[in-house]
Amino acid sequence: MKIKAFKGLRPIPSEAKDIASLPYDVVNFEQACQQAEGKPLSFMRVVRSELELPAGTDPYSQEVYLHAKENFQKLVDGGHLVREDKPCMYLYRQQMGPFSQTGLVATCSAEDYDADVIKKHEKTRKAKEDDRYNLTKTLRVNTGPVFLTVKDGTELDKIVEDKKDSDALFDFVADDGIRHSVWKISDDALLEKIGEIFRNIDCAYVADGHHRSASNARCARDLKAANPAHTGEEDYNWFLSVIFPAGQLHILPYNRVVKDLNGNTEAEFLEKLSKVCEVAKDGCKEPRRPKEVSMYLGKNWYTLKFGNTDGLDAVRGLDVSLLQERVLSPILAIGDPRTDERIDFVGGIKGTAELERLVDSGKAAVAFSMHPVTVKQLMDIADAGQIMPPKSTWFEPKLRSGLFVHTF
Repeated sequence: MKIKAFKGLRPIPSEAKDIASLPYDVVNFEQACQQAEGKPLSFMRVVRSELELPAGTDPYSQEVYLHAKENFQKLVDGGHLVREDKPCMYLYRQQMGPFSQTGLVATCSAEDYDADVIKKHEKTRKAKEDDRYNLTKTLRVNTGPVFLTVKDGTELDKIVEDKKDSDALFDFVADDGIRHSVWKISDDALLEKIGEIFRNIDCAYVADGHHRSASNARCARDLKAANPAHTGEEDYNWFLSVIFPAGQLHILPYNRVVKDLNGNTEAEFLEKLSKVCEVAKDGCKEPRRPKEVSMYLGKNWYTLKFGNTDGLDAVRGLDVSLLQERVLSPILAIGDPRTDERIDFVGGIKGTAELERLVDSGKAAVAFSMHPVTVKQLMDIADAGQIMPPKSTWFEPKLRSGLFVHTF
């Protein structure tokens, strides 16, 4: 696969914490407003610029994208984002409690994305892809990195470990307690070595950021078609990524809550459940192994054990698939979980206490605590050209936007 150093923009070190923001798609409008409150430099004002516009503004309107461009330009004109004097890559480490992950920041080839050298495991939603495409093309900027992973056992494993805290360009602890550290790589010989390492890597996998990568590749295709002098070397042919060795990653479960029991009483629901899985009222809040799901109902925790799973393919054998096909769809009448408003999803970072809170408050009738998907499962599904069910993986910590900016 092909990667490239880039002559991008990045914050001045003293303002990195003030600029860095969560990704646009992990917060709703109210949360985006809270994230940006009292932080005039926050990159949230670029990726979710509607928070500064009148209430009721269509978040997908051209007004939003033009305002994002204005806010981005203010960061540049004000000297808060500065241009590197030569192409660079970076190492980016995140620490969340005892867990630490380090990836390589570089630009990846849109051509590789189109050729499935960069493999996907999720479908994109048209409205969300259009939104990021319109923002990206209006700004001519990759506003947030795509989260990629490659298999362990390459020389990238050594590259990401070769750093000293004292040499960090940025090193700060965000308001949520996660530490972010960045090292710049500008040595030509090392950059060439890294490029050679990746020329010997067959593929990468989109771990998180399917809409970002799809919209970036779409921009590249459109700009190529509009440029009669296209050479393939233009900056629009590349998009911002952070690439992690698989062993660095931390996947949390993506839990489910359903608003009602589809007309069933709790007793009727439990009776129907007992016909499709083994149900034990054991107080276990998290499943101990795959093919098990923990369920919170009526202030009690149950373990659901699914049998008859031999011979299922990689997708249908996932716990989220077993729950959907055997419980959510036939018993609770949840059809397409992407669009059904009776189901909601809760990232594993919030823990099972959030599931209890939602059910106990009456905002949900039942909650399901899932076993996390493994990186191997993700890769196997992508290698087979299959698609994972929606909301199957929750990666934590989240990559911050605004620490690295690729322009084209």
